[in-house]
Amino acid sequence: MTSELRTRSIVGVALIAVALGALLSGGLIFWTLLVIAGVLMQGEWGDLTGATPERRKSAMFAVSIPLALLCPYAAGIDWPVLIAGAAAFFFVLFTSRSVKLALGIPYICLPIVALLYLRGQEPNIFGLLLAFWALGLVWATDIGAYFAGRSIGGPKLAPRISPSKTWAGLAGGVLAALVLGFLLHRFADLPIQLAAASGLLAVAAQAGDLLESHMKRRAGVKDSGTLLPGHGGVMDRLDGVATAAPLAAILYWLLVAGA
Repeated sequence: MTSELRTRSIVGVALIAVALGALLSGGLIFWTLLVIAGVLMQGEWGDLTGATPERRKSAMFAVSIPLALLCPYAAGIDWPVLIAGAAAFFFVLFTSRSVKLALGIPYICLPIVALLYLRGQEPNIFGLLLAFWALGLVWATDIGAYFAGRSIGGPKLAPRISPSKTWAGLAGGVLAALVLGFLLHRFADLPIQLAAASGLLAVAAQAGDLLESHMKRRAGVKDSGTLLPGHGGVMDRLDGVATAAPLAAILYWLLVAGA
């Protein structure tokens, strides 16, 4: 094992351990981890959109307001957060005159709201299952896509955006997500509707990956940041979550909560 791979593996295991620990704890600890990740992602988003350091910091401050209101001891998921999120979006838009920079606000806030919504479902163990489903499917998709892409190869999925991604990798990611979904149904009582819809989350996760790859290609950089040795930035680890988590919350609300 090379030193780079060793570093990547150690950091990867540590990240998963932190994520699972916060997920199990829920409440304030889970919210705190999501807020830290969100503010850092907003900074990386600013770098990828070419914002000046001043506007980048201003956007990080703006996104922290709706995220702060999501605290379990503040407004939580309620109208004040929506109003603050809209205000943050227009504040960044008008002060920076950059739609691209302002779009970082919903990109950051929506998945955090979605994960907190899923984790907050009662009973507590059910909320834990739902949030793990949303996050675990992204991890399963990445693993399935990696091994299927390397072992099968074939036509490229989006060669101009991410030359390494293949249709076989996408299929492998969808299959891995479905397997995890039905395993969670079989052994943890995940609703069958969500297990069957797991493949959609895999597609959403891959779309999020491609979106960030497009932004990095436009910015001329390999990674969104350098905070995580061997992994790049926070966005590099959570690009799939950013698009899959909102869809997971919508599917739960439509197929289970509203049924």
